[in-house]
Amino acid sequence: MAQPYAPPCQDSQIRSEPCPQAAGRLPQPKTQTLGLAACVLASSMAFIDGSALTVALPALKAEFGGSVLVVQWVLNGYILALAALTMVGGALADSLGRSRVLTWGTIAFALTSIVCALAPSASVLIGARVAQGAAAALVTPASLALIGELFEKSQRTRAIGIWAAMSSLTTAGGPLLGGWLVEVFSWRAVFWINVPIGVVALLLLLAVPNRPSEKPGRFDVVGSVLLACGLLALVAAMSAIGPAEGGSDEEALSLALPMTLMLFVAAASLFAAFWYWQSRTDHPLIPPYVFRRRRFAGLNLATVAIYAGLSMVFFLLPFELVEHRGMSSMQAGLVFLPFTLCVAFLSPTFGALSERVGLKTMLTTGALLSSIGFAWLAVEQGAAAWRSLYLPMTVAGLAFAVLVAPLTAGVMASVNEADEGLASGINNTASRVAQMIGVALASLFITSSVGFVSGLWLASAFCVVGAATVYVSFRRAGQA
Repeated sequence: MAQPYAPPCQDSQIRSEPCPQAAGRLPQPKTQTLGLAACVLASSMAFIDGSALTVALPALKAEFGGSVLVVQWVLNGYILALAALTMVGGALADSLGRSRVLTWGTIAFALTSIVCALAPSASVLIGARVAQGAAAALVTPASLALIGELFEKSQRTRAIGIWAAMSSLTTAGGPLLGGWLVEVFSWRAVFWINVPIGVVALLLLLAVPNRPSEKPGRFDVVGSVLLACGLLALVAAMSAIGPAEGGSDEEALSLALPMTLMLFVAAASLFAAFWYWQSRTDHPLIPPYVFRRRRFAGLNLATVAIYAGLSMVFFLLPFELVEHRGMSSMQAGLVFLPFTLCVAFLSPTFGALSERVGLKTMLTTGALLSSIGFAWLAVEQGAAAWRSLYLPMTVAGLAFAVLVAPLTAGVMASVNEADEGLASGINNTASRVAQMIGVALASLFITSSVGFVSGLWLASAFCVVGAATVYVSFRRAGQA
């Protein structure tokens, strides 16, 4: 994760787990409490790491010679591994046991965080971030599945509430904590946060027995490799669009254009091969039949558009605040606070409202409101901070508070109950692919003469596309 927000549909993975009471193995209350605490801490490593790192990006860029490409791959290397391997991590958790896989993932995340903190060069940092993303691909699904394994269905609402509240607090506090750490120490301190959290989570996991699935499933290694390579080629192609650093634009264009085209062709070929394999294998990573449901396909396309816009804004904004407005990292962290607080504390209220108003109305309203918030950031450049930053960020936060819960509900309602866990994983993968696309496009606006404002307008346009996609997908289904 590279932005101070959580992907949609995460709590649905908890709800979709089989009830442990039906299997006659409901854990003791003490085990449930310790297990939930371990899951919350393990998840919070990824939340804090992502949200705190957001405001550290300008300092990281400055340390590595002002290279935007380095910053881009520090973010996208992590997201690439996470997006490509999360569903494999979920399959491993089912096969080998949630507690065991969560333990392995937590150890790996803490160790790779140490490597990130001590990285002597950009290449080492990027490699460590890829490894950290692979560790997160174990931690995220295993922690959510373990909560579902520990609690029966009647207890899950309370458990999800505790997990969501703690996740919201750590996500909201991340930019402020990251800003303080960068000012007092350096960007490297952001990664050291994970080590003590990981140690405490591991100690708590000692009290949680490991229970592998009685019917372990097979996971799609070939599909995972094809998906990862396709995403890598796509992100590399978009990274090559902008002018090269340290050369003339004409020379950069003549060198970059053939390589960019080749990468796009490679990405398209790999995605086609991935889709072909999914239709042929007996254990597909993403079964094609779920996308025959128009609403499910439409909501995932809308997720990509809306979250790509959000990712662009949250990549561009720290550089604007620190490098152009002269804010400190701590002040930049405060700018993100209205957004994160709105999403954290208002999402449940709007989620309840969607049951009366309707999912289509809430989703289109939220997407259009986010477009207004991003456009406001573009229009009010140069005005006072309360008008050009805090108010539009509040509007954007309200927009995503309106969006998140209805998006989760819409995705889950568009598939059969047996496919809810799969739908959750696919939608979270879609949001992470959107992050990679957004970061790659935002990097183009930083390195070109087009500038910050044009990037905001493109982000606003993405949200309009998302709103239109939602409207069309619901209209075809004939529902409000």
